[in-house]
Amino acid sequence: MPGTVRWRNPVRVRDQAAADRGRGDNGCVLQMRLARPMDKVSVARVVAARCDWMEARGLPSWRGAADDLVAQCENLEGDVWVLDDAAAGVIGQTVVQEVGPPFGWTDAERAEPALYLSGSVTDPAARALRPGSLIAWWAVDLAARQGVPWVRRHAQVPQVAAYDQAQGFDLVREEQRTHARLWMLARKAERLDLSRWFGPGFSQGTPVPLGPA
Repeated sequence: MPGTVRWRNPVRVRDQAAADRGRGDNGCVLQMRLARPMDKVSVARVVAARCDWMEARGLPSWRGAADDLVAQCENLEGDVWVLDDAAAGVIGQTVVQEVGPPFGWTDAERAEPALYLSGSVTDPAARALRPGSLIAWWAVDLAARQGVPWVRRHAQVPQVAAYDQAQGFDLVREEQRTHARLWMLARKAERLDLSRWFGPGFSQGTPVPLGPA
């Protein structure tokens, strides 16, 4: 969701095989990498395009949170990632953390290791590449490489919840908050062959233990 709040102990991913691989090394034009301050212009373009797309369809827009989404490129906690296309530049952004929000999940669920996705936004012009699905599948594979059993996320509108379910996430429950209804979703971690998009070397990632860098 936009304007992501940093919960305690953010994830610090150190899989250099996936994060730092250059385009020339993996033989493919797409890569997931940590966001950098220089990405702000690109992310601003992505957010504006997504807001235009949402507003044209009568969906709640993220325009009010645009500055917060762009500011996340400062990446002070090392938990903001972008999907980078060699031809088009940044076409998506997401936040990956070890600890989720203090709502929507039971105490037992919060006690389980999990990666939590939030603040995912993609460029609608890149829809042929399925950037939203690629980010979600990358996170599912990342969790498996780290030995983390779950990837969790939540949606604030039914259309996004349905889209997340199309990516393989199961609807765990719906929760009514004071001013919003939330759809809580989860998917079991598993190794996925994403070499079609990220290059043949991607499936050779090595599990990396969680913890401070």
